[in-house]
Amino acid sequence: MLALEVQDLSVRFGEFQALEGVSLAVPEGAFVAIVGPNGAGKSTLLKAILGLVPFRGEVRVLGRSLRETDPLWFGYVPQIKTFDRSFPALSLELVVTGLRRRWPFRLSSREKEEALAALSRVGAEALAFRPLGRLSGGQLQRVYLARALIRRPRILLLDEPATGVDRVGEVDLYRYLEAYQEESGATVLMITHDWEAAHHANHVLVLNRRVVGFGPPEKALTEECLRQAFGHLGHAHGLYLGGGHA
Repeated sequence: MLALEVQDLSVRFGEFQALEGVSLAVPEGAFVAIVGPNGAGKSTLLKAILGLVPFRGEVRVLGRSLRETDPLWFGYVPQIKTFDRSFPALSLELVVTGLRRRWPFRLSSREKEEALAALSRVGAEALAFRPLGRLSGGQLQRVYLARALIRRPRILLLDEPATGVDRVGEVDLYRYLEAYQEESGATVLMITHDWEAAHHANHVLVLNRRVVGFGPPEKALTEECLRQAFGHLGHAHGLYLGGGHA
Protein backbone atom coordinates (compact mmCIF):
# COMPACT_ATOMS: atom_id res chain seq x y z
CA MET A 1 0.00 0.00 0.00
CA LEU A 2 1.14 3.55 -0.65
CA ALA A 3 1.43 5.82 2.36
CA LEU A 4 1.32 8.98 0.24
CA GLU A 5 0.38 9.79 -3.33
CA VAL A 6 1.07 13.34 -4.47
CA GLN A 7 -0.10 14.25 -7.95
CA ASP A 8 0.72 17.47 -9.79
CA LEU A 9 0.89 19.49 -6.56
CA SER A 10 1.53 23.22 -6.93
CA VAL A 11 1.67 25.94 -4.28
CA ARG A 12 1.77 29.67 -4.97
CA PHE A 13 2.12 32.50 -2.46
CA GLY A 14 1.12 35.63 -4.34
CA GLU A 15 3.59 35.97 -7.21
CA PHE A 16 5.94 33.36 -5.73
CA GLN A 17 5.70 29.80 -7.06
CA ALA A 18 6.81 27.66 -4.11
CA LEU A 19 6.09 24.27 -5.71
CA GLU A 20 5.16 23.32 -9.24
CA GLY A 21 3.83 20.02 -10.54
CA VAL A 22 5.22 17.83 -7.74
CA SER A 23 4.26 14.16 -8.08
CA LEU A 24 5.54 11.20 -6.06
CA ALA A 25 4.38 7.91 -4.57
CA VAL A 26 5.75 6.94 -1.15
CA PRO A 27 5.44 3.28 -0.09
CA GLU A 28 4.11 2.53 3.36
CA GLY A 29 6.97 2.08 5.83
CA ALA A 30 9.47 4.08 3.76
CA PHE A 31 12.03 6.47 5.27
CA VAL A 32 12.27 9.42 2.88
CA ALA A 33 14.99 12.08 3.21
CA ILE A 34 14.01 15.34 1.48
CA VAL A 35 16.93 17.45 0.30
CA GLY A 36 17.28 20.61 -1.76
CA PRO A 37 18.63 24.16 -1.68
CA ASN A 38 17.17 26.99 0.40
CA GLY A 39 13.81 28.08 -0.97
CA ALA A 40 13.25 24.75 -2.72
CA GLY A 41 9.79 24.28 -1.15
CA LYS A 42 10.72 21.46 1.21
CA SER A 43 8.83 22.80 4.25
CA THR A 44 5.97 23.89 2.01
CA LEU A 45 5.62 20.32 0.73
CA LEU A 46 5.20 18.95 4.27
CA LYS A 47 2.67 21.66 5.10
CA ALA A 48 0.70 20.88 1.94
CA ILE A 49 0.60 17.18 2.87
CA LEU A 50 -0.76 18.22 6.26
CA GLY A 51 -3.33 20.52 4.65
CA LEU A 52 -1.79 23.60 6.28
CA VAL A 53 -1.36 25.58 3.05
CA PRO A 54 -3.68 25.83 0.02
CA PHE A 55 -2.52 23.93 -3.06
CA ARG A 56 -3.57 22.74 -6.47
CA GLY A 57 -3.33 19.05 -7.30
CA GLU A 58 -4.10 16.00 -5.21
CA VAL A 59 -2.75 14.41 -2.03
CA ARG A 60 -3.90 10.94 -1.01
CA VAL A 61 -2.96 9.43 2.35
CA LEU A 62 -3.16 5.66 2.82
CA GLY A 63 -5.53 5.46 -0.12
CA ARG A 64 -7.81 8.28 1.02
CA SER A 65 -8.17 11.88 -0.05
CA LEU A 66 -6.71 14.47 2.30
CA ARG A 67 -10.23 15.47 3.41
CA GLU A 68 -10.95 11.90 4.48
CA THR A 69 -7.80 11.41 6.54
CA ASP A 70 -7.72 11.24 10.31
CA PRO A 71 -5.43 13.97 11.74
CA LEU A 72 -4.19 11.41 14.28
CA TRP A 73 -2.48 9.56 11.43
CA PHE A 74 0.12 12.33 11.30
CA GLY A 75 2.93 13.36 13.62
CA TYR A 76 4.72 16.63 12.78
CA VAL A 77 7.88 18.27 14.07
CA PRO A 78 8.15 21.79 12.58
CA GLN A 79 11.46 23.49 11.94
CA ILE A 80 10.46 26.75 13.63
CA LYS A 81 9.08 26.38 17.14
CA THR A 82 6.45 29.10 17.59
CA PHE A 83 6.01 29.58 21.31
CA ASP A 84 7.03 32.16 23.88
CA ARG A 85 9.95 30.70 25.83
CA SER A 86 8.99 32.87 28.83
CA PHE A 87 5.60 31.12 29.02
CA PRO A 88 5.61 29.10 32.29
CA ALA A 89 4.94 25.69 30.79
CA LEU A 90 6.39 22.24 31.35
CA SER A 91 7.69 19.80 28.77
CA LEU A 92 5.00 17.30 29.80
CA GLU A 93 2.28 19.82 28.94
CA LEU A 94 3.70 20.49 25.49
CA VAL A 95 3.80 16.76 24.75
CA VAL A 96 0.12 16.42 25.71
CA THR A 97 -0.83 19.04 23.10
CA GLY A 98 -0.01 16.31 20.59
CA LEU A 99 -3.09 14.48 21.88
CA ARG A 100 -5.43 17.39 22.54
CA ARG A 101 -4.27 19.71 19.72
CA ARG A 102 -4.72 22.60 22.17
CA TRP A 103 -3.00 23.68 25.38
CA PRO A 104 -3.92 21.47 28.38
CA PHE A 105 -4.54 23.55 31.48
CA ARG A 106 -5.22 20.41 33.49
CA LEU A 107 -3.83 16.96 32.74
CA SER A 108 -5.59 13.68 33.36
CA SER A 109 -3.66 10.78 34.83
CA ARG A 110 -3.97 8.95 31.49
CA GLU A 111 -2.52 11.93 29.61
CA LYS A 112 0.40 12.16 32.05
CA GLU A 113 1.08 8.45 31.62
CA GLU A 114 1.02 8.66 27.82
CA ALA A 115 3.21 11.79 27.78
CA LEU A 116 5.78 10.18 30.07
CA ALA A 117 5.84 7.10 27.83
CA ALA A 118 6.38 9.28 24.74
CA LEU A 119 9.22 11.18 26.43
CA SER A 120 10.78 7.89 27.52
CA ARG A 121 10.64 6.68 23.91
CA VAL A 122 13.01 9.50 22.92
CA GLY A 123 15.21 9.33 26.03
CA ALA A 124 13.76 12.52 27.52
CA GLU A 125 11.76 11.32 30.53
CA ALA A 126 14.03 13.41 32.80
CA LEU A 127 12.73 16.55 31.05
CA ALA A 128 9.06 15.93 31.83
CA PHE A 129 8.70 18.51 34.61
CA ARG A 130 11.32 20.95 33.37
CA PRO A 131 10.15 24.39 32.15
CA LEU A 132 10.32 24.75 28.36
CA GLY A 133 12.28 27.99 28.69
CA ARG A 134 15.17 26.12 30.35
CA LEU A 135 15.63 23.53 27.62
CA SER A 136 18.55 23.52 25.23
CA GLY A 137 17.89 23.32 21.50
CA GLY A 138 18.55 19.59 21.45
CA GLN A 139 16.33 18.96 24.47
CA LEU A 140 13.52 20.96 22.91
CA GLN A 141 13.78 18.89 19.73
CA ARG A 142 13.36 15.70 21.76
CA VAL A 143 10.28 17.10 23.48
CA TYR A 144 8.76 18.06 20.12
CA LEU A 145 9.52 14.58 18.79
CA ALA A 146 7.77 13.07 21.83
CA ARG A 147 4.82 15.38 21.10
CA ALA A 148 4.67 14.00 17.55
CA LEU A 149 4.96 10.37 18.70
CA ILE A 150 2.40 10.48 21.52
CA ARG A 151 -0.44 9.84 19.09
CA ARG A 152 1.51 6.93 17.56
CA PRO A 153 1.22 8.33 14.03
CA ARG A 154 1.27 6.25 10.89
CA ILE A 155 3.07 9.05 9.03
CA LEU A 156 5.79 11.15 10.69
CA LEU A 157 6.79 14.45 9.06
CA LEU A 158 10.02 16.02 10.34
CA ASP A 159 11.37 19.41 9.28
CA GLU A 160 15.12 19.38 9.99
CA PRO A 161 14.73 17.62 13.37
CA ALA A 162 18.49 17.66 14.05
CA THR A 163 18.62 21.47 14.17
CA GLY A 164 20.34 22.54 17.40
CA VAL A 165 21.33 18.97 18.22
CA ASP A 166 24.95 17.93 18.70
CA ARG A 167 26.40 14.93 16.88
CA VAL A 168 25.73 12.49 19.72
CA GLY A 169 22.16 13.72 20.00
CA GLU A 170 21.73 13.42 16.25
CA VAL A 171 22.80 9.77 16.30
CA ASP A 172 20.35 9.18 19.17
CA LEU A 173 17.58 10.90 17.20
CA TYR A 174 17.99 8.59 14.21
CA ARG A 175 18.10 5.60 16.56
CA TYR A 176 14.78 6.63 18.13
CA LEU A 177 13.22 7.08 14.69
CA GLU A 178 14.43 3.68 13.51
CA ALA A 179 13.10 2.03 16.68
CA TYR A 180 9.72 3.69 16.24
CA GLN A 181 9.57 2.59 12.61
CA GLU A 182 10.44 -0.99 13.47
CA GLU A 183 7.82 -1.04 16.21
CA SER A 184 5.00 0.68 14.32
CA GLY A 185 5.71 0.31 10.60
CA ALA A 186 5.27 4.08 10.24
CA THR A 187 6.32 6.08 7.21
CA VAL A 188 8.83 8.89 7.82
CA LEU A 189 9.45 11.97 5.67
CA MET A 190 12.37 14.05 6.95
CA ILE A 191 13.80 17.28 5.59
CA THR A 192 17.54 17.27 6.16
CA HIS A 193 20.78 18.89 5.06
CA ASP A 194 22.83 16.06 6.53
CA TRP A 195 24.59 13.92 3.93
CA GLU A 196 24.74 10.87 6.18
CA ALA A 197 21.03 11.02 6.99
CA ALA A 198 20.22 11.14 3.28
CA HIS A 199 22.27 8.03 2.67
CA HIS A 200 20.68 6.17 5.61
CA ALA A 201 17.18 6.72 4.21
CA ASN A 202 15.76 4.11 1.85
CA HIS A 203 14.25 6.82 -0.37
CA VAL A 204 15.53 10.31 -1.20
CA LEU A 205 13.53 13.18 -2.70
CA VAL A 206 15.68 15.83 -4.35
CA LEU A 207 13.49 18.90 -4.62
CA ASN A 208 13.86 22.34 -6.14
CA ARG A 209 10.26 23.50 -6.52
CA ARG A 210 9.88 20.49 -8.80
CA VAL A 211 10.92 16.88 -8.27
CA VAL A 212 14.49 16.60 -9.54
CA GLY A 213 15.04 13.02 -8.35
CA PHE A 214 13.16 10.46 -6.28
CA GLY A 215 14.02 6.88 -5.37
CA PRO A 216 16.73 4.92 -3.57
CA PRO A 217 19.75 7.05 -2.58
CA GLU A 218 21.93 5.62 -5.36
CA LYS A 219 19.30 6.63 -7.91
CA ALA A 220 18.34 10.06 -6.54
CA LEU A 221 21.73 11.32 -5.34
CA THR A 222 23.43 11.24 -8.72
CA GLU A 223 25.74 14.00 -9.88
CA GLU A 224 23.22 14.94 -12.57
CA CYS A 225 20.33 15.30 -10.09
CA LEU A 226 22.42 17.26 -7.62
CA ARG A 227 23.77 19.65 -10.24
CA GLN A 228 20.24 20.20 -11.49
CA ALA A 229 18.95 20.91 -7.97
CA PHE A 230 21.84 22.88 -6.50
CA GLY A 231 23.54 24.24 -9.59
CA HIS A 232 26.93 22.98 -8.38
CA LEU A 233 28.54 20.38 -6.17
CA GLY A 234 30.01 21.62 -2.93
CA HIS A 235 32.60 20.59 -0.41
CA ALA A 236 31.03 17.87 1.75
CA HIS A 237 31.40 14.49 0.09
CA GLY A 238 30.93 16.19 -3.23
CA LEU A 239 27.53 17.51 -2.16
CA TYR A 240 26.13 20.72 -0.74
CA LEU A 241 22.81 20.31 1.02
CA GLY A 242 21.66 23.77 2.01
CA GLY A 243 20.34 24.24 5.55
CA GLY A 244 18.15 27.01 6.85
CA HIS A 245 14.56 27.75 5.92
CA ALA A 246 13.02 25.71 3.16
